[in-house]
Amino acid sequence: MQEQPITVYGTRWCIDCYRAKKILDKYQVPYHWIDINRDADAKTIVGKINNGKYIVPTLVFKDGSTLSEPSNQELRNKINQEFNSQDA
Repeated sequence: MQEQPITVYGTRWCIDCYRAKKILDKYQVPYHWIDINRDADAKTIVGKINNGKYIVPTLVFKDGSTLSEPSNQELRNKINQEFNSQDA
C-alpha cells in the first residue's frame, strides 16, 4: 500500500473535520483518515502536536508539517504548496 501524503486526525462528529475532508476530496488529494475517538494512539499524537489539546482536525503532511483547525484558505494554500496545483 502506498503511503498517503496527508494524515487527517479527526472525529466523526466534527464539522471542521468534515469541511477539511470535503476540501481534500474536491482537489483529489489523497489522505489517510484516523478517528481519534477510535484510536487511543492517534489521540495521543494529536495531543502532542497541539500542546496537550485534542484539536481536530489535525493534518500531518508527508514533510512532517502540521495544520490544526485550518481555515479553508490555509488548507488550500498548503495543498497548493505541497502539490503545486494551479487550481487549489
